[in-house]
Amino acid sequence: MLETLHRIIQDVNDAPDLGAALQVIVEQVKQATHSDVCSIYLTDFERRRHVLRATRGLRQQAVGRVSMPLHRGLVGLVCERAEPINLDDAPSHPRYLFSAESGEVPYHGFLGVPIIQNRKVLGVLVARQRKPRQFEDDEVTFLFTLATQLAGAITHAQASGELAGVLGVSPVPTRFLQGLPSAEGVAIGTLVVAYPPADLDAVPDRGSQDPERDIACFQAAVAQVEKDLRRLQHQLGEVLAAEEQALFDALLLMLGGDSLVHQIEERIRHGEWVQSALHHTIEEHARVFDKMDDIYLRERASDIRDLGRRVLTHLQSDTPREVEYPDSTILVGEAVSAMELAEVPHERLAGIISSTGSSSSHIAILARAIGVPAVMGVSDLPVGRMDGRAVIIDGYRGRVYVSPSHTVQREYQRLVREERALSQELQALCRLPAETTDGYRMPLYLNTGLVSEMSSLGTSESEGVGLYRTELPFMVRDRFPAERTQVANYRKVLEAFAPRPVVLRTLDIGGDKPLSYFPVEESNPFLGWRGIRISLDHPEIFLTQIRAMLLASEGLENLRIMLPMISSVTEVDELVLLIQRARDELLEEGHALIMPQIGVMVEVPAAVYLSGELAQRVDFLSVGTNDLTQYLLAVDRNNPRVAELYDDLHPAVLRALVQILESARAHDCPVSICGEIAGNPLASILLLGMGVDALSMSAGSLLKVKWVIRSFSRSRARQLLQVVLRMEETGQIRRFLEANLEEMGLGGLVRPGK
Repeated sequence: MLETLHRIIQDVNDAPDLGAALQVIVEQVKQATHSDVCSIYLTDFERRRHVLRATRGLRQQAVGRVSMPLHRGLVGLVCERAEPINLDDAPSHPRYLFSAESGEVPYHGFLGVPIIQNRKVLGVLVARQRKPRQFEDDEVTFLFTLATQLAGAITHAQASGELAGVLGVSPVPTRFLQGLPSAEGVAIGTLVVAYPPADLDAVPDRGSQDPERDIACFQAAVAQVEKDLRRLQHQLGEVLAAEEQALFDALLLMLGGDSLVHQIEERIRHGEWVQSALHHTIEEHARVFDKMDDIYLRERASDIRDLGRRVLTHLQSDTPREVEYPDSTILVGEAVSAMELAEVPHERLAGIISSTGSSSSHIAILARAIGVPAVMGVSDLPVGRMDGRAVIIDGYRGRVYVSPSHTVQREYQRLVREERALSQELQALCRLPAETTDGYRMPLYLNTGLVSEMSSLGTSESEGVGLYRTELPFMVRDRFPAERTQVANYRKVLEAFAPRPVVLRTLDIGGDKPLSYFPVEESNPFLGWRGIRISLDHPEIFLTQIRAMLLASEGLENLRIMLPMISSVTEVDELVLLIQRARDELLEEGHALIMPQIGVMVEVPAAVYLSGELAQRVDFLSVGTNDLTQYLLAVDRNNPRVAELYDDLHPAVLRALVQILESARAHDCPVSICGEIAGNPLASILLLGMGVDALSMSAGSLLKVKWVIRSFSRSRARQLLQVVLRMEETGQIRRFLEANLEEMGLGGLVRPGK
């Protein structure tokens, strides 16, 4: 039966529309289970009825015409219970409902299986038998598996409006698709589907007939892609500062380096067809990033595959496709890439929708940097049917309205006007201090690094850099970067902010994110050999980086060093000795250097409980709430099945922050927050009340958080914190904080409108 199941699933996936998919299932299920009848009822919640939408065994004329009220009959019972019902004598059941209109006779054997998506019963798949018969367990599981496949098809049809046509009703004007809010804002526009220019997975494995000719074609394609990348980089440069274009520099470096290109050429020389060699090499490099835990680095896999597709496009054709972008373009795709984003003229880009990804995805970070709303993880979106449709996206609540009604459009047009007014009010805060109503000044710092957000706003409004990730120069090379290369990288950011402080985080690689030239194979990389564990086992790597940081700071004296993923005091003691050793060596070499401040990143539960002991050993603590939340709640925030459970306003997270601050305060050690919670206007009230010494965030959050801080006193923030700490549910905390922002006239910071 497994082979039959696979065949039916494939036929369902290949069906051109929902009606065809339903018919495939009823025909093949009837045959596979030797039933007399197989039918599918879809639930019309608006008219509160179960509608017969496909059948094999009943009258075809009954399809679309026969229905039964919600909660009536055995079909209604399956829907109520949301579980299979298997009866050998259905007419004897008190909920049995006879339907003469469908051509039904008293069928005895009955198996009904619910079609469920996101806890909602969308319909019921039914098999019937004239004679008394209880269906076998493998038949029940067979129908159950098919029902899960059918649920996805129904959800897609619902999203595109097709389901409304199937049910014979008008689409509900307020229906929306739910995704993950990833870049705040509201946009009204026209959908343009971003799809890969070429399919690497479709490339067949072949032998090369002329390796030298293939290599020449490959080199020409690479040269053309390099030209395209430089054009896109220049185009994006009109919107973003040069530092924010690190991705394009990384991809150009990859094309110009030895590792990727040389590996492809070697495959060709060994007899592999150029397109096949490209496919296998790109996939090999991308899989390294696929295994990484760090979302910022894991996103590089899609960038590498996009790079490979662009090379393949030039190998397959000299005239790559051209796309017309209307005014107010909303870019939509399965996984929108940064290069696809750069193709859209900035003045026409209004928003971004992706059926995969999260608020931590690279494209979401770019959207926040550019200032356009984005909704990620809209898994129910039928991307292929979306091109040219009118759409509204709500980046605050993660909502997508496809083909919205005039009523919805008018409401969101009003909200857009209010958003513009709010933006003007925010601009008025530029250059003003982040100071509470009772005179306390909260330093606001910038998070930067892999996708640097050193925009003019971030550079002018922040009081320095609270987190600079140093991994990128290591990830895009085929060997460890030399000390001189690292010095140049660090010097650039230190000079940009001098005399303001810059916190450089030491290398956080290994385990789940190995370098291509420093592979690490582990069964559980999430808890493996990584970060400072590698630094301690390979002090030569750590010392080279520390020397580069110290040399880059010579004459500036604004360097601070931060150690990630600390889980014991012994690790800190050993690393501090290595930093002192590096400084002593440089002093002996004649460099005039001061000892920089050293801090620890609190991002694992062990560090929470050791925060007092850690505070005695370092100059500052910085809490990485993204990973800390993930570890405390045992939730992978990038897994769409459990992403809704990830919430840094969870009571456990807030209580952990209070414990860290109390422990550090006992030793006069300052504590900053560098996770996403720092840029959340809701949370900033609580962090102010806790007594956090500084907040570090993306550039797009600086003015919003500043407005909140300038609207509250520390005493009121403390009072609100005490109320929240007595709450037990995240939803209750969120509603309470939203109400307080509304009361202060700041509701527009966390919802559409002003």
